[in-house]
Amino acid sequence: MKITLKLIFSLVLIATLVVLGFTFFQVQNERNRLTHELDVRAEILTEGLNESVKELLKAKSPVGLKRLVERFGGRERLIGVAVYDSLGNSIVSSINKSITIQDSVVHVNESIIRGEGIASFIEIDGKSMHSYAVPLHLDDQTVGALLVLHDASFIDSRIKEIWQTNFVRLLIQTLLIIISTVLIVRWSVIWPIEKIAEWMRNIRTGKTNQSIRLQQGDILKPLADEVTLLSKSLSLARASAEEEARLRLQAESVWTAERLKEHVRQEISDKNLIVVSNREPYLHTKQGNNIECIIPAGGLVTALDPILKACGGVWIAHGSGDADQETADINGRLPVPPEEPAYILRRIFLTKEEEEGYYYGFSNEGIWPLCHITHTRPTFRLDDWINYQTVNQKFADTIIDEIKDQKEPLIFIQDYHFALLPFLIKAKRPDAHVALFWHIPWPNPEVFGICPWKKEILVGLLGADLIGFHIQFHCNNFLETVDRYLESKINWDQFNVERLGGVTSVKPFPISIAFPNLPANASEISQSQKAFREIVFKKIGFSTKYFGVGVDRIDYTKGILERFLAVERFFEKYPDFIGQFTFVGLGAPSRTHIKRYHDLISELDETVDKINWRFQTKSWKPIVFLKAHHSHEQINPFYKTADLCMVTSLHDGMNLVAKEFVASRVDNDGVLILSQFTGASRELQDAIIVNPYSIEEMADAIHSALIMKHKERSERMTRMQNILKERNVYRWAANIITTLSRLRVTINMEEK
Repeated sequence: MKITLKLIFSLVLIATLVVLGFTFFQVQNERNRLTHELDVRAEILTEGLNESVKELLKAKSPVGLKRLVERFGGRERLIGVAVYDSLGNSIVSSINKSITIQDSVVHVNESIIRGEGIASFIEIDGKSMHSYAVPLHLDDQTVGALLVLHDASFIDSRIKEIWQTNFVRLLIQTLLIIISTVLIVRWSVIWPIEKIAEWMRNIRTGKTNQSIRLQQGDILKPLADEVTLLSKSLSLARASAEEEARLRLQAESVWTAERLKEHVRQEISDKNLIVVSNREPYLHTKQGNNIECIIPAGGLVTALDPILKACGGVWIAHGSGDADQETADINGRLPVPPEEPAYILRRIFLTKEEEEGYYYGFSNEGIWPLCHITHTRPTFRLDDWINYQTVNQKFADTIIDEIKDQKEPLIFIQDYHFALLPFLIKAKRPDAHVALFWHIPWPNPEVFGICPWKKEILVGLLGADLIGFHIQFHCNNFLETVDRYLESKINWDQFNVERLGGVTSVKPFPISIAFPNLPANASEISQSQKAFREIVFKKIGFSTKYFGVGVDRIDYTKGILERFLAVERFFEKYPDFIGQFTFVGLGAPSRTHIKRYHDLISELDETVDKINWRFQTKSWKPIVFLKAHHSHEQINPFYKTADLCMVTSLHDGMNLVAKEFVASRVDNDGVLILSQFTGASRELQDAIIVNPYSIEEMADAIHSALIMKHKERSERMTRMQNILKERNVYRWAANIITTLSRLRVTINMEEK
């Protein structure tokens, strides 16, 4: 109420000052206008009388003069006219004798002396008068003066009227200001605040988890947005606390973000965790006149972002967005996530030539097909190798700058883009604890031997204190490769490599995801599932009894073509499902200017068109292929309601799509069809495991998934979810960070 009164008082005060100011100027202008009008009227009248008066004076006709001046006595606001001789004595006058005009006589004498007309305001008998005296000249001599007297009291009346009118207007405006201020404050401030307060009360007491909705453009929307984020944090904290309490009662020990945060704090004390990757977790792009923040799709971001949100630190990555430089500071740094900063993103910007050679060339036309044994020939070019070395050095320089004030820093490098980075870091900072996680498979020594710079890559990798792979098989391949091409000592009992005084541990760390807290209310689950399914059908343009989903970056290693052919074979073998089952492929285009990827998209489109042409009807299609960069929010409805999900990679490190699908199923339903060549197949044994090269086997797997009883589907999904709850990304991170921080750093870089 006090704020409202202050606001009203301020508005009324401002309105009063404005009205007073404008009224003052209006009064001044009106007074000047009316005065000028009297001056002009008096001047015109005297000019009209001047010649006649002079003629009568010359003729010495007092009677004629008297008749002349009395003729003007009845004019509007004219008090009278008088004629004076050269000494200032009145000759004739039509002015009422009861009016004392002594002041006017003074002006008459002044006019005779100065020889010019004089206008002035005088007060006669309490009334304002306007007098105008003008000299009379005859034969170049001043023979007298002519006086015209007007009533000027109407000017004061007009001024008073203006003040009164504007005062009434001020009263009306004040009343309207009070009413409108009270209403606006009530509707725009008090009511939304009451709504937010009630919503916060419900959040605090656990009655709701829904976000608040205010009208578009509401002045309190920024506050509501921040409070919404706060409520989400509160809800997550409450859910985490409930989960921790449940686990304590069940004598279980599941890793959570809070537990990881506390564990890392104890392990690394006040050190920051430095994460290095090619892909950044948040990129900024220009959308017209606006800048939009996008979370890139991919397993690496899915896995690492929750870790740094929990632990804090710095994520160093290639800034690939066209608005990345605008949104970062001079050193490429900015806090992320934008809505609730938890750690620092430091961007490194590459030239087009560097990106072309290091990323598209050596990394993705060389190492990628080399490690994924999918019968695509790797291409190695010297220029690409030079750019790969240049970019690795650029990242090394940035990391050295970032850790310059830290003692024994922890550096966690991601993937095949930075095979040389561990050695480059250790060359400058041998005290650093360096880990590298290789997210893709490691081939056998014969395959890796194709690379012209295999020894340089191995030396670069062995600069790390710890190298992690998804599965033990890839660790074995790596150790055998080192044993084949470098002079070193392999300790197969401890799984480490000793070379030139340095020791590198090689261990499996199966990566995972942050398993969400699942709601327990069955009616809420049923309603949300129905809503999500409607979103899916709206997206694909029709409804169907069953549908399956596949979510991939469009890559020849993902087995997308084989998946489509399996769907075709499924309809050939089980025609009863024509018109009842649709497979939806969500594909994110990538590396499209590499010929192999460009050709793959064309091949996939042709295959989908061929299959659809064979089986589609007017209101149904067997395959819907949606090529776009889909956000997690867009993918979620497909995950949550699909009858089956197909993950059919021809060769893969882990593949987190399989785990994301399992984690999303709050209804404990759905079937996962999983390639035996993924790391995930080692953990998710309750999926239908298939050989993606066998079209027949995959077609039968689709049929088995669709006819599987609900009880079996639920039991399989529950067992897989229990595995993911226990082996989540926080446990993965804790294992790596713990192993890295406890390793003895013994590398002698001078010898090496």
